[in-house]
Amino acid sequence: MSFIRTILKDISSSGTGIIYSHEHIVIEESYPTLGNPVFLLNDVEKIIAELNVLKQLGCSVMVDTMPCNAGRNVIKSAAISERTGIHFIIPTGIHLEIYYPANHWRYHYTEDELARLFIEDITAGIDKYDYNGPLVERTPYKAGLIKLATGDEPFTPHQEKIFRAVVNAHRATGAPILTHTNYGRHALAQAVLFEKLGADLNHIVLSHVDRNRDIGYHHELMQTGVSVEYDSAFRWKKEEENWTYTLLEKLLPLYPGQITAGMDAARNTYWKSYGGHPGLDYLLTTFVSELNKRGLNNYFNAVFIDNPARIFSFTHAATR
Repeated sequence: MSFIRTILKDISSSGTGIIYSHEHIVIEESYPTLGNPVFLLNDVEKIIAELNVLKQLGCSVMVDTMPCNAGRNVIKSAAISERTGIHFIIPTGIHLEIYYPANHWRYHYTEDELARLFIEDITAGIDKYDYNGPLVERTPYKAGLIKLATGDEPFTPHQEKIFRAVVNAHRATGAPILTHTNYGRHALAQAVLFEKLGADLNHIVLSHVDRNRDIGYHHELMQTGVSVEYDSAFRWKKEEENWTYTLLEKLLPLYPGQITAGMDAARNTYWKSYGGHPGLDYLLTTFVSELNKRGLNNYFNAVFIDNPARIFSFTHAATR
C-alpha cells in the first residue's frame, strides 16, 4: 500500500485530509537569508501561531520545499509538527544556484554522490546540521520528497547532473519529486527530461506554473502527464487579471487530476504572525471562496486532497 513519508512518521496515502502542496514552514539563518532577510522563518512560536489557524480550517499536511543546506532545521520542524498536529513532508534535493555560494559542494559532488546523499536523507534521516559540516549527525527525521529547481535560462550541464541525481534517487526509493520553475519557464522542458530519464510522472509536480499566461503551453504541459502546483493567486495585482483563477477555470474541467495548490509563502511579510499579509489561511478562505464563485467548488477534493495524496505518495515499501 502506498504511503506518504512525513517528518514524524509514514502515513497512509488514503484519508490524508487537506494538503498544502508548496510551502516554506521553516527557513533557518542560512546563505539564502543573508541576502534576503525577509526569507527568515525561524521563530517557532510565530510559526505555530500561524499554523494553528490552518489546523482549525482543516489543514492536515503541509509540503515544505526548502531542500538541502538552504535553511532546513529538522529539529524545529519536528517540534512544530508535534505541537500543531500538522504533518510535514520535508524535502531533500537542491534549490536554485542563487541560494548557494559559488564554491558550494553541489558543484563538486558527482551525480552518484548527490544521489547517495538524497537517498540517505530519505532512508536514514536528515543531518541535524543540514550539511553545514564537517560532521554529519543523522536524525530520526526523514525526507519525503526530492526537490530541484531551474531558472530562466536553458538547462546547464550542472543542472542536468542534478536532474540525473534526483531521478536516480527517485527511482531507488520511490520518493516523489517537486520542482521550482521561474514563472513556469522551462516547465515543459523539465517534464520532457524527466520522462527521458525514466521518472514516474505520476509522482512529479511542477510549481509556480500559474504565472505563465500561455494557455497553449499549459495544454501541452498537461498532456505530458505531470502535475502542476498553483500558488500565485494572491500575487497578482488588483488592477490586472488574476491568471491563477483564469487558468483554473479553463484547465480544471479538462485536467482535474493534475492540479494542486499552495501558498509558497517564503517571505515573513506574507505571514500574519509576523505582521504580514495575506496570511497562510488565504488558501482555505479567500482562494476557496473564489473557486466557489467561479463554479469550481466540485474540484476542491481533487486540488486539496486526492491529487496531492497521489503525487506525494511512495510506492516502494523497501524504503521503510
